Amino acid sequence: MKIKKKQKLAKEWFIKLQNIICNNVEQLEKEYGSNKKFKKKKWKHGELRIIKGEVIEKGGVAFSNVIGKFPKEFAKKIPGTKNNTNFWSSGVSVVFHPKNPKIPAMHFNTRFICTQKNWFGGGMDVTPCLVDNKEKKYFHNELKKTCNFHDKKYYAKYKKWCEEYFYLPHREEPRGIGGIFFDYKMDNWEKDFSFVKDVGITFAYLAKKIMEKKMFLKWTQKEKEIQLVKRGRYVEFNLLYDRGTKFGLNSGGNPDAILMSMPPNAKWK
Repeated sequence: MKIKKKQKLAKEWFIKLQNIICNNVEQLEKEYGSNKKFKKKKWKHGELRIIKGEVIEKGGVAFSNVIGKFPKEFAKKIPGTKNNTNFWSSGVSVVFHPKNPKIPAMHFNTRFICTQKNWFGGGMDVTPCLVDNKEKKYFHNELKKTCNFHDKKYYAKYKKWCEEYFYLPHREEPRGIGGIFFDYKMDNWEKDFSFVKDVGITFAYLAKKIMEKKMFLKWTQKEKEIQLVKRGRYVEFNLLYDRGTKFGLNSGGNPDAILMSMPPNAKWK
């Protein structure tokens, strides 16, 4: 399949997935009794959607399609840029910071990047501020099912990658309860694309299920304080270590879309 065709199919999927995820969240807000919807902000390389609701205190779902040149130093870290720093990239990224501290923060992204090579990357993870082992087991079981449908080796490999990636060395603690993370998938385009689509559908489903189950639960101010401190850790990771943040800022991305992952408020002890 020609690269232009691959790019078209990937881009169309990311736009479709953005709509699915946003529709799910707006439906939850409606069920909760809120009429909050996503505010859409188009820019020259995509569309950023932000919601400030009663279930999601702040959430962002960004679609992007950026074409350009990597800065020379940054390009050294990217495959397929040895003789040419031109790139094409498209993807969707999601961050949900719920109002209720009993609901975990949720993060997801998938992307297709083309240099002289082309590959998929992405993943998802959840960051609870309160322990819920039943939810953790459910989340990982669902991820394992999705991975196993494509390759029995994926789950263990991508779970480990996620745990190593979403770790705060300066705090000596994980960011959350993990998930899956993958990058540089360039084995078989059709199979890889099928996997990426299923990962997207799985996130849309899991986010809705997890929020639906807990959005009406009562919470205390003490639990809110714990959430705010945990959000501070989230900020630290995204500004110090997150590859997506670095990639976006070095590829001419929209700073508002890249930094949408920042919570509406946070605390440090």
